[in-house]
Amino acid sequence: MARRAVGADRGMAYVYLLIAIAAEVTATFCLTLSNGFTRPGPSCVTVVGYGVAFYSLSLALRAIPTGVAYAIWSGVGTVLITLVCRVVLGQKLDLAAVVGMTLIICGVLVMNLLSGGGQHG
Repeated sequence: MARRAVGADRGMAYVYLLIAIAAEVTATFCLTLSNGFTRPGPSCVTVVGYGVAFYSLSLALRAIPTGVAYAIWSGVGTVLITLVCRVVLGQKLDLAAVVGMTLIICGVLVMNLLSGGGQHG
């Protein structure tokens, strides 16, 4: 059975999770720029970025429960990539998109701050 980290390791797990989020957002943005993997630079960043993202996520899962880590990773990643595309590419966000992103962040906060599901059994 795999050892679950505690204490200081849990803090490091959140650092790994932040790295996973940053790598995934970078990879997803470069996926857009890769033009169907026809541009080598963005294509390479995409492949390496997703590799770093999944490896870092796997390290985070040593101390953070899978459901909580995945909610943070996917939720924060979704909001960040939407904002990056808005700022860099000028993609439009309507009111429904802004409300949806707000609900995603609220959901992640509820899971982390109010739910007992964030604790290992």
